[in-house]
Amino acid sequence: MNTISLFTISVFIWGTTWIGISAQVGDVPITVSIFYRFALAGVIMLVGLALMHRLQRPNVWRFVVIQAMCLFCFNFIALYKAAALIPSGLIAVVFSLVSICNAINARLFFGDKISRQTVLAGSIGATGLMLIFWTDLFANFDNATLQGIGWAMLGTLIFSFGNMASRHNSSLGITPVTANSWGMGIGALALLGLIKIGGQSMSLSTQPVYWVALIYLSVIGSVVGFTTYLMLIARVGSARAGYATVMFPVIALVISTVFEDYSWTPLAITGVVLTLVGNVVMFRRPEVRHSHYYKDNRV
Repeated sequence: MNTISLFTISVFIWGTTWIGISAQVGDVPITVSIFYRFALAGVIMLVGLALMHRLQRPNVWRFVVIQAMCLFCFNFIALYKAAALIPSGLIAVVFSLVSICNAINARLFFGDKISRQTVLAGSIGATGLMLIFWTDLFANFDNATLQGIGWAMLGTLIFSFGNMASRHNSSLGITPVTANSWGMGIGALALLGLIKIGGQSMSLSTQPVYWVALIYLSVIGSVVGFTTYLMLIARVGSARAGYATVMFPVIALVISTVFEDYSWTPLAITGVVLTLVGNVVMFRRPEVRHSHYYKDNRV
């Protein structure tokens, strides 16, 4: 598969998973839906690697577990809660700023320098988000929108913590494929524990769209999307592959406009443009040396 195909597939998959998340929000408890997603994805990954004789056991499990909790459990609980409150396309825009969270967390956990361009990218992105939600939060205060933004930002931050764990795992010689394969299974078990503790029932939806979304999120979003992105990184490097993060919110917003009746305003358009510009500025930093460690994992 050529580089253009890998990039196109990665952007399309990441841009469409957000509407799938929205389709799962409803009669089935959020934690149960996420459990179904990663239980299926984990089985596919682990069995698939075993059949190809490529399944490896991590030599250190601690940070694999932390990665699992951050990438395949708590972060998605927050993102699914956000999907119940704000359009999926806007969640994608918030999530696209994960690279800025990564830069801050890399400074806190690994001592990496935060460059001027990182500060500039963060400032542009934050301004863009403020403009996108200006009407709901300032002109006509909407508490539900505020909560949705909060959940989306929390999910993005937790995902960034998972990226830091992935970076540490890589330094220990644990490949992202190995960590994510076991991580999906561990995340599913953790979700099952939360379901039992919370006394939730393992209910099943009767809506066909729910099951279509589940299969899409598990097989395409979690397994295929992750694999194509790793192949893209191997082909062109993490910095160039990271531009997929700039593009997928555009796909998500178009889908949200069609299926969720998202209403565009001049402020929202300006905000989206600024947010995407912030991502471009972020990924144009040539001095980022460790980006492949914390950009290896996606929705």
